[in-house]
Amino acid sequence: MAFRQCPKRLWLEIHRPALRSDSAATEASFAIGHQVGEIARRLYDPRGTGALVDAQTEGFEAAFARSQDLLGSSAPVFEAGFRAEGALAFADVMLPDGAGAARTWRMVEVKSSTSVKDYHLDDTAVQAFVATRAGVPLSGIALAHIDSQWVYPGGGDYRGLLAEADVSEQAFARAGEVQGWIAQAQAVAARAGEPEQATGRHCATPYECGFLDHCRGQEPAAQYPVRWLPRIQARALKALIEEDGVADMRDVPDRLLNDRQRRVKAHTLSGEVFFDAAGAAAELAAHKLPAFFLDFETIQFAVPVWPGTRPYQQLPFQFSLHRLSRTGKLEHRSFLDLSGDDPSLAFARALVAGCGQAGPVFVYNAAFETARMRELAARFAALEAPLLAICARVVDLLPVAQQHYYHPDQQGSWSIKKVLPAIAPDLRYDALDGVQDGGMAMSAYQEAIAPGTAPARKAQIERQLTDYCGLDTLAMIRLWQFFTGRGDTAG
Repeated sequence: MAFRQCPKRLWLEIHRPALRSDSAATEASFAIGHQVGEIARRLYDPRGTGALVDAQTEGFEAAFARSQDLLGSSAPVFEAGFRAEGALAFADVMLPDGAGAARTWRMVEVKSSTSVKDYHLDDTAVQAFVATRAGVPLSGIALAHIDSQWVYPGGGDYRGLLAEADVSEQAFARAGEVQGWIAQAQAVAARAGEPEQATGRHCATPYECGFLDHCRGQEPAAQYPVRWLPRIQARALKALIEEDGVADMRDVPDRLLNDRQRRVKAHTLSGEVFFDAAGAAAELAAHKLPAFFLDFETIQFAVPVWPGTRPYQQLPFQFSLHRLSRTGKLEHRSFLDLSGDDPSLAFARALVAGCGQAGPVFVYNAAFETARMRELAARFAALEAPLLAICARVVDLLPVAQQHYYHPDQQGSWSIKKVLPAIAPDLRYDALDGVQDGGMAMSAYQEAIAPGTAPARKAQIERQLTDYCGLDTLAMIRLWQFFTGRGDTAG
């Protein structure tokens, strides 16, 4: 599968694995995969009679031999290993069909995604090929993925979490294709030096590659990288970058760019700030004080932990709310629940109480906060009307920034963490202790609610989360002041 993504990645995985540096997001995806795998073993082996093969601790030779022995039994086998025709494969789940000499095996590959992807079909084709060539009688092969609409009933009952798709026909029909992949991959692996391969979209598709920094370090550094252009979607622009290898935005013709991309290019190259102060002020003029500035932090679990919630559902556990009065007085309210219980109802009640009944509620990227409030409204009927009323008062500062402001240091991004340093350099996320972005906030929250976390560490995380989320709303106040030209208010 590494070869299917990029031949150079395969070579590096084999010959220079120490160069690999996985991001926090990739490490988190590995952890999710392990968790889903554990649930799958419980679901496919409810009586606990199956066996798990662990090649990392047993060693490959022992793992292959033990897998062969276990496939002579009548119990489920997990992570069974096979080798044939120059390839190795490990199957997530092997389930026995029939008995005695007539016994066959049904293979199930378990994925933590919520649907079947094309690269999953490649994976199952490889698994089917190696297993059958190794002499395993397969009756079928299925792909199990998470059903995102399933609702956890509680009590550790995860029946229904995984939905199966039978992919036997596609997997068995691709033996010739897989044989070709293996031959090509073996040729790459046998090379004395790493293949030449420019970086591009494949570096993040279908997986984020841990060798990206290494590969970028081998390329001439573009002074103005084309990846700074926002939302590269036009076919002609993609072709110029991916097929022609254009790496610097100076080499991109303006005719291939939309208005926003042309603005980014022009002001990045000139080094001049773009600010339509009159336009920004006009957009916000209708929204009078008192005003609220609101930000959420959320958590999502591939395997739900709270009854009534779905896989990967964004569940808010924290908010920061600043209120700015007509006289410039600033008040702050916050909510943070680290009990480990579902915080949703308490969060919704505190939000309704904090936002009152009148005044604009400023956010940065309204789609996120309003979606969470509508989900809470759907779950808690008694709070539906006030939560939807807050949604109706929301004013989004992100499109104001996108339309009326750009600093060359933003590098094509309007993330608040990119915009803020130019407008309010005294407010710094990198000066915060411990939690400095949303990913870190989710990790800190999970650590805080873990049963084994010491009280002192939990208190430290509480302070860090409060400081981080509070900075988000202070940042919005400063952006609002800047865009409205109001320097007379607190902030």
